Amino acid sequence: MAIAGGEPAAAATAAAEAPRRRGRGFAPRYPGWLTLPSLLYYALFFVGPMAILAVFSVSIQSGFGSVTYAFDTAQFHQVFSSFYITVFWHTLLMATGGSLLTIAVGYPVCYWMARYLSTYKMLALLLLVVPFWTSFLIRTYALKIILDPNGYLARDLGFNALYTWKAVGIGLVYNYLPLFILPVFASLERMDWTLVEAATDLGARPWKAFWEITLRLTLPGVITGALLVFIPMSGEYIIPNILGGGNFEFVGNAIGDTFQGAQNWPFGSALSISLMAALSIFVVVYILFATKEEQFGA
Repeated sequence: MAIAGGEPAAAATAAAEAPRRRGRGFAPRYPGWLTLPSLLYYALFFVGPMAILAVFSVSIQSGFGSVTYAFDTAQFHQVFSSFYITVFWHTLLMATGGSLLTIAVGYPVCYWMARYLSTYKMLALLLLVVPFWTSFLIRTYALKIILDPNGYLARDLGFNALYTWKAVGIGLVYNYLPLFILPVFASLERMDWTLVEAATDLGARPWKAFWEITLRLTLPGVITGALLVFIPMSGEYIIPNILGGGNFEFVGNAIGDTFQGAQNWPFGSALSISLMAALSIFVVVYILFATKEEQFGA
């Protein structure tokens, strides 16, 4: 009788504890102080330099390499002169063209690896990332040797591109192509290819199935990869200097000359902040796009 009477009591206790177990959250709880190292690093090496640039950009140059702290926006008015507007236009135009060319080159390669390779897929990806194992400067100088006017391309094939915008564009695509390939390849790897097969079985042409399914599902990866290459291309300094020979100047070259040559820190800071403000527009557009994609996916 004691055993029989104990069973209903145990069942009642279990029933009372069940709602509490179901209501328990499984979200990870971490102490807030664990974020202090990263916040400290962020404050010292990002917020601090940005604050210094902001202070310098509204100061006045009182001499060669000397700054008088004040609040003067004349530096930003100089940024909007015709010469620097042309430099900004060339920079954004080359960065946009380089990003589009990177997409045209990188997306078919990613599609081929994800769709048709199985055994050697990781090996192909590794070969594409190998250039990142060497210095950015060494890769650019190697490309300069290839495009040399006395080399095979210029002498025998008539492709004389060194010290022109063509050489700068080739250098941009060559150096930043892996940054685009990695996110796009990850998007294609996660895609369900049975959706494409179902579309073709229902009568869709291969190009229609690619446009409506493959491209739309991998578009977030394409946008991410394009942004990853567009932003550093816009601030590029080495490629226009080496492959352009000073004939095709980017904003990064103008900033470097202003800081190092003219020692005009206020104007160099104003140029830097203006470039970051221009690039922030593209970042905001990307954030809005990513937010809409998440809401659509949810």
